[in-house]
Amino acid sequence: MQQLITIAYLLSSGNNSQILKVFKRNRNRILSFTLSLLFALILGCQTFGTQVPSTEILWDTYGIPHIYGQDAISAFRAFGWAQMQSHGNLLLRLYGQARGRAAQYWGEDYIDSDRWMLTMGVPERASVWYEAQDASFRSYLDAFAESINTYVKENPNAIDDEVEVVLPVKGEDILAHLQRVLNFTFVVSPEQVAGVSSSESKAGSNGWAIAPSRSASGNAMLLANPHLPWSDLYLWYEAQITAPGIDAYGASLVGIPVLNIAFNDNLGWTHTVNTHDGWDAYQLELAGDGYRFDDKVRPFETKTVSLKVKQNDGTLQEQPLVVKSSVHGPVVSEKDGKVTALRVVGLDQPGVLKQWWDMARSQNLAEFEKVLQRLQLPMFTVMYADRKGHIMHLFNGLVPVREEGDFADWQGVIPGDTSKRLWTKNHPYEDLPRVVDPQSGWLQNANDSPWTTTFPLAIQPEKYPPYMAPRLMDFRAQSSARMLDEDKKITFNEMVKYKHSTRMEFADRILDDLIPAARKYGSKLGQRAVNVLEKWDRQANASSKGAVLFAAWAEELDFDQAFSKPWSQDAPRTTPDGLANPQDAVKLLETVAAKVEKAYGKLDVAWGEVFRLKYGNVNLPGNGGDGYLGIFRVVNFAPSENAQFQPVAGDSYVAAIEFSTPVKAMALMSYGNSSQPGSAHSVDQLPLFARQKLRPVWRTRKDIEAHLESRQVF
Repeated sequence: MQQLITIAYLLSSGNNSQILKVFKRNRNRILSFTLSLLFALILGCQTFGTQVPSTEILWDTYGIPHIYGQDAISAFRAFGWAQMQSHGNLLLRLYGQARGRAAQYWGEDYIDSDRWMLTMGVPERASVWYEAQDASFRSYLDAFAESINTYVKENPNAIDDEVEVVLPVKGEDILAHLQRVLNFTFVVSPEQVAGVSSSESKAGSNGWAIAPSRSASGNAMLLANPHLPWSDLYLWYEAQITAPGIDAYGASLVGIPVLNIAFNDNLGWTHTVNTHDGWDAYQLELAGDGYRFDDKVRPFETKTVSLKVKQNDGTLQEQPLVVKSSVHGPVVSEKDGKVTALRVVGLDQPGVLKQWWDMARSQNLAEFEKVLQRLQLPMFTVMYADRKGHIMHLFNGLVPVREEGDFADWQGVIPGDTSKRLWTKNHPYEDLPRVVDPQSGWLQNANDSPWTTTFPLAIQPEKYPPYMAPRLMDFRAQSSARMLDEDKKITFNEMVKYKHSTRMEFADRILDDLIPAARKYGSKLGQRAVNVLEKWDRQANASSKGAVLFAAWAEELDFDQAFSKPWSQDAPRTTPDGLANPQDAVKLLETVAAKVEKAYGKLDVAWGEVFRLKYGNVNLPGNGGDGYLGIFRVVNFAPSENAQFQPVAGDSYVAAIEFSTPVKAMALMSYGNSSQPGSAHSVDQLPLFARQKLRPVWRTRKDIEAHLESRQVF
């Protein structure tokens, strides 16, 4: 120390020769002291919370967070922060609904939502699931929840005041939200219960896996393409999560703390909504205050929970909600002396999030399947590809073991008076339809049954219980299979091009019957309409003229009665076909043509004039359309103003991946990666969507920093 003081004095005097003499004589002491001082400063920084950066979020120019965590718990904490920055208002509202307290927070519009959550027992089960997590994963959930609370504390003006009532968020809230999304929206929703339809869903997807034998580069490729509504709990969130043991890129649904669709350097997977029946509605035979079951009268289990509703003046009105349950499950309907109880799979499977987390950490097919074998995820097809060239299709889900019947027999209301119809266990992993490395070299799923995942058939339906899945293949799935089967060597760019195909498979199938019928039976209007259809390119691109007319005709057509040849499992890719009643089909065409001409002033109006990509402050000519028309690029439109339509669902997250060295990937989030008001990333990707383009995925730190918008250090 004395030597440093001496040097300081000599510096002030300008005596440089004397400084050198002092330094040479005391070099070792001075260096030792300097190093000690440096270490002390570092330790001091650590002690007072200004540690050298160890966890950070790199935000790229599309608002994608690339998370670099010091450890797993830090990564979860950063991911929670990122979701709040991008979707904070939505996330808190979703968690409030999952608690069954949304009406208490925001009023009577949420009564039905709360009633559904409380009747299904979601809040109580979330606590049970939370305690069932192992200690380390529970700490991850706590870290995600903690960061949500911290974000609001540090950014009080970034979140709407009305949703802050949900704070503080806890780990249990994440699991309540998970149940609401998976078990009580995807597996079964209130709308499905009301309509008693297990097979119909507003959600869909495309998924492809291409083996090296069919890839032009000799590398396996994967296409992820979920179709979900463009709002609410269905919104996707794109991110990269890097920490010790994981470096995965993909997307999760907002509020879910792990990636649901993802890839790493060695493998990747996507999900599609499969033809899965994981619920049943049972009609009970009442007897006194109970119900009949196996020739005995059983009492209902009952409990009363409080449903609080916020009034216009801010006060709370409390409504008692009596929840009845039978051996089948909770009672969901009591009307005209008829009582219906609901049974749903997966309510005793609390490990879904950890399974997804470990899927993203897997490095080869064996590791990946070992994780899948836990069967925690209640539904969704798994489409898989990896660096070693393996591809796989798994009809994943919790499929009840049923004593009898085929798939159709278990649709509608089931008699609940006998245990013969009450399933109590699920099929194990080895019972599920699955194919690895098929002879064809390709796999596809477009929400069709597993039997049609490739051709020649690699999964024989006769080897499985008839209730496992229906036998069907709609026009979109046929289009999917056709594109893959026709191209013997698919390039990465071709895969991206096929992904954006708007060709109507249904038009290719039926116009050869409709056009001659219209020539034969049509009036002058019918002749003009068929002239338009003859010139049409059979696409739903923005410039396509004839697509509006054809789609309007198809919308009015009764598909169950329209065809002379119904769909056949013996000709799954060429049926249905033919018009059952050509004259009626032509009359319908003329009726529709009159409406189209009245609405738009012409029959050959361009698709993009009518179908608009109107979202936020963007309004562009649209392309794509409903999947039932056989369009692979699905966009579901709803009526807007001026006889136009705007998107409400369809292509949401898209990822095209080739397992080259390094991995090549492109992606798009149709509506942008943020829903927060004023965000630059709420609609910034929609112009690319309109041009049928994907953007490059930046995964290396070098690429990310070359396209860096901002950096956050924790």
